[in-house]
Amino acid sequence: MRPDQPSSLYDRLGGVYNIAVVVDDLIDRVVTDHRLNKNPAVHEAHHRVSAQGFKYLVTEMVCWAAGGPQRYSGRSMTDSHRNLGITADEWTAFMDDLDRSLAKYHVPTAETAEVVAIVEGTRDDIVLGPPRPDGP
Repeated sequence: MRPDQPSSLYDRLGGVYNIAVVVDDLIDRVVTDHRLNKNPAVHEAHHRVSAQGFKYLVTEMVCWAAGGPQRYSGRSMTDSHRNLGITADEWTAFMDDLDRSLAKYHVPTAETAEVVAIVEGTRDDIVLGPPRPDGP
């Protein structure tokens, strides 16, 4: 990197080890969040894949999206979420979990905004389903 080049988000977050710590906390929140697990398809998906595997793929994706050397090896967001019927309220709950994890590890405001923007960029691929008749 040249001195006149800004450092990547990946570097400013502290690289893979720091990103993995935040993702570890986030996934622990997500897989136990009653707001998300009220959706039977989400609840089943949270228990079909090991938490460790889920954490690995999310870490890989965040590192890649933040400009790190990792390459995301998982399925597309559309393919991963197409049958889950995730609602806008569930998306809001997920984003709340993300905010809490970022705050817990004191991720600076500018970097938090960049991470949130990256995640928000996946919203249209994830919030696919209409509201369920039994509510969120």
